[in-house]
Amino acid sequence: MRNYLLIICLLFLILTQESFAFLKVSGRDILDNQGQKILLRGMGLGGWLVPEGYQLHIPGRGSPSAIETMIQDLIGTANTKEFYRLYQQNYVREIDIQKIASWGFNSIRLPFNYRMLSPENQPDVYLAEGFQIIDQLLQWCEKYQLYLILDMHCAPGGQNADNISDSDGTARLWTEAANQDRTVAIWRKIAERYAKSEWIGGYDLINEPVLPSGYSNTNLRALYMRITKAIREVDPDHLVFIEGNRYATDFTSLTPPFDVKLVYSFHKYWNETSTASIQSYMQIRSQFNLPLWLGESGENSNTWFHECVKLMEDNNIGWCWWTHKKIQTTTSPYSSPISSNYQRILDYWNKTGSKPSQKFARQALFQMAANLAIEKCDFLPDVVDALFRADFNSKTLPYQEHHLPGLIQAIDYDLGNVQVAYGDKDYQNARGLNSGDQWNRGGRYRNDGVDIEPCQDTAGTLYNVGWIEDGEWLLYTVVIDEAGTYSVELRVASSSNAGRLRLFLDNQVISHEISVPNTGGWQNWKSILAATYSLPAGTHRIKINVTRGGFNLNYLNFTFKSSGIAEGSPIQTNIKSMSLAQNYPNPFNQSTEITVYSSKTGFATVKIYNLQGKLVKTLYSGNLPSGKNTLIWDGTDDLTRVVSSGIYFCFLESEQYRENRRLVLQR
Repeated sequence: MRNYLLIICLLFLILTQESFAFLKVSGRDILDNQGQKILLRGMGLGGWLVPEGYQLHIPGRGSPSAIETMIQDLIGTANTKEFYRLYQQNYVREIDIQKIASWGFNSIRLPFNYRMLSPENQPDVYLAEGFQIIDQLLQWCEKYQLYLILDMHCAPGGQNADNISDSDGTARLWTEAANQDRTVAIWRKIAERYAKSEWIGGYDLINEPVLPSGYSNTNLRALYMRITKAIREVDPDHLVFIEGNRYATDFTSLTPPFDVKLVYSFHKYWNETSTASIQSYMQIRSQFNLPLWLGESGENSNTWFHECVKLMEDNNIGWCWWTHKKIQTTTSPYSSPISSNYQRILDYWNKTGSKPSQKFARQALFQMAANLAIEKCDFLPDVVDALFRADFNSKTLPYQEHHLPGLIQAIDYDLGNVQVAYGDKDYQNARGLNSGDQWNRGGRYRNDGVDIEPCQDTAGTLYNVGWIEDGEWLLYTVVIDEAGTYSVELRVASSSNAGRLRLFLDNQVISHEISVPNTGGWQNWKSILAATYSLPAGTHRIKINVTRGGFNLNYLNFTFKSSGIAEGSPIQTNIKSMSLAQNYPNPFNQSTEITVYSSKTGFATVKIYNLQGKLVKTLYSGNLPSGKNTLIWDGTDDLTRVVSSGIYFCFLESEQYRENRRLVLQR
């Protein structure tokens, strides 16, 4: 009897563990593979297996098939095949998945084109190499504990008439029954392959359907039911996600639910982040007691990002962001640069340049594919900060480490929300996409609403803050290395003499109203000396408050004039004996000055490293005299070889102090 009871208990434990081997639905909640409630926080891998024109800056319809045809026209079929191999190989690697997990995401949504798994016009033929891409990704997801949700982003015939579904301009998934049959068969094949895969989070059946005139949500529901029935024949366990009509916003006639493991997935772009904006979805949840998931969102400013995520989490709704990497973007964590050669290709496609040779085009496109590797991309910490930091709406963090004396780029204001780290009058798009409207209210370099543009100042930095209006402001956390008097130089440009601003230290006004002169144009730059101010040592916050707009700002440069504790300022007893100022100019072309301040003579090294952490050059090693020490780096390595354009780091090290600065070399 005891043996019998022991066997029963063991069987119960085994069955219980197996029942929690996958994500599950429990009323309005999703449970993880341990049976605990989980809020899915996901990142989409858009652009990888389904390239879209806007992500690559390609004009026109920009569908995956159209893009491939344009590339074939330039470099031929064989080269195009090799290009896509390099493109996919670099766009997503294991390190990308590792980074996504490290930021705090617990899931990934994978958009795929059905053609990757089954050739066009060849029903019942399946491509092993397509499934192998998913298999590899799934291995990485399991390694870093991320659930993988498979998203049919391009269905046979196209589920809408747009480029995102790789259609020919007509949503033939609905007008041709054979396309629906094929969709059902492909999903059955997918489910059969991954039925036992614990880290498959579920199946997102059709991305953003838009049914043509004459078809309704009853047609959409019927296809969803067919697909789900086919999946359940081979996979009884995984979740099924269904999206509403009209780009995943209209769930009319898609209720009641037809499966016990169903999740309703909506998408949200360019509208208000109020409860009213998702009320219709929450009513479905309340009525039918099932989970909701925001399956896709993004393409806005950081304030909108933070408020959207907060809205979801306050209402127990998981979310997935779009997308982890694009070419020259501010809305994704990673931005791949546009090379001058790739720009020539874009100019040709935009009909503003001549057709390049096949040799040139091949080199340019292969370089573009290589630049998608994560180590060649720019990381945008502000995007991740807005999505995950709980006190984003109340506290700032330094965007860059600023030491005074030194130069502060205007664009390197603190991380944080609007009215916390900066004040701007037009900082997000919640009005929808009207004709000619922007997706994002900012510009370049960062994803806040602050207007940032490329700067043409040869003596300045790569970007400047522009379109400055009355009442806007910027906040910078700084470390003042030594108490004393400092002169402040501002680099400005304006087409009028109306601009006015004040400087604050820790919310106290320290300057008179500073006038900005007419410099002769928005990119005609001039340095103006604000005044000399007495500043205390330690960590403080400097604020630029604009009383009258109408000028552009490049940087502020603080120069140490004389020692002395300012009256009424706290005395610092632990002042660092050395400090490394930001190099100037930065970016630079031929050479740049690197200044080290030392309160006393002491041993120090100053070294240049590349982005991969490899030592490039030792600028100084020995006893550093007290006072101001200026070193010159001419852009060569220790063997006097000229190094390439890119991002480098200057490290100052002494017995008790270590500091680094980011250098940008542009040849």
